[in-house]
Amino acid sequence: MSGTKNILIIRLSAMGDVAMTVPLLKALVAQYPGVKVTVLSKAFFKPFFDDIPRTAFFAADVNGKHEGFFGLLKLFGELRALHIDAVADFHNVLRSKIITRLFALTGKRTATTDKARKEKKTLTRAENKIFRQLTPIVERHLQTLTKLGYPVDLSKALFPDPKPLSNEAAVIAGNKSGHWIGIAPFAQHQGKVYPQGLMQEVIDLLAERPGYTLFLFGGGAAETALLEQFAQGRANVIVTAGKLKLQQELSLISHLDLMLSMDSGNAHMAAIFGIKVITLWGATHPYAGFAPFGQPLDYTLTADREKYPLLPTSIYGNKIVEGYEDAMRTITPQTVVGKISGILGRLFDSK
Repeated sequence: MSGTKNILIIRLSAMGDVAMTVPLLKALVAQYPGVKVTVLSKAFFKPFFDDIPRTAFFAADVNGKHEGFFGLLKLFGELRALHIDAVADFHNVLRSKIITRLFALTGKRTATTDKARKEKKTLTRAENKIFRQLTPIVERHLQTLTKLGYPVDLSKALFPDPKPLSNEAAVIAGNKSGHWIGIAPFAQHQGKVYPQGLMQEVIDLLAERPGYTLFLFGGGAAETALLEQFAQGRANVIVTAGKLKLQQELSLISHLDLMLSMDSGNAHMAAIFGIKVITLWGATHPYAGFAPFGQPLDYTLTADREKYPLLPTSIYGNKIVEGYEDAMRTITPQTVVGKISGILGRLFDSK
């Protein structure tokens, strides 16, 4: 490994944003044998990167020893000891800016992803809205690596084979037959969550189809209780919440045929493996650049902008305009189920 360049990639959160870096980093190390990567992120996200060659993970303890300015100085010292050659700041927040600046002061080459904050405001504002596709965030990260001298061809992105099912996942899932569909009905903000009654209808319609097994993903007591309600004791609807750690969950996701998700982390976790991903969009919109990697635009089902012309109202789903609370109801369960059935039909017809 003599002469190998060590590139520090900074992306501390959130789950979906961290997961979106995985295909890019796989392509980077595949196309540059003289490069290794050190990922700086929260410890919880380490399993995302376990299978990427020449990739090390460094956990940022932002609520502990790396908290505050002096904590960041300590973090910089620990990272500097790893002989970093270049820094790609994919996060572009105060913490990452400080670390990046400190490396720049030591003569290291650095580059920071442009998060296009002004363009996002034009997309989400109520007046003088400019409704257009913004550059996807993965392409913005590509621009960052290009500035460092490492352009990457994502048309050669590599998707791994399914991971061996962990023992815990195997106990839950059993032997695979027919179609395995993941459903992740939650998101951090309510503006991105499909109405409960409509999601129940989607699950009921899918569960009635022969050969379909549904896996429901979520976390925490409240979400788990709702998932159990969605499952309604059906043998082919399996609640995974509270039963699997992230690494075990990833092993199960890698065996799915399709994931149905909100605009949230599970969509991006499935996309890591090249799984077909259908996403539902309410207050947010794929034009902001956060659609799952490698998925066709028609896999994104959005609320009706003719009825709700101010959509999208926010980038993160945390802002809902009065009167827009029911925007996602314009995505009918029949539309969702029809899209899933059509994709699965094409997928299995080609095998």
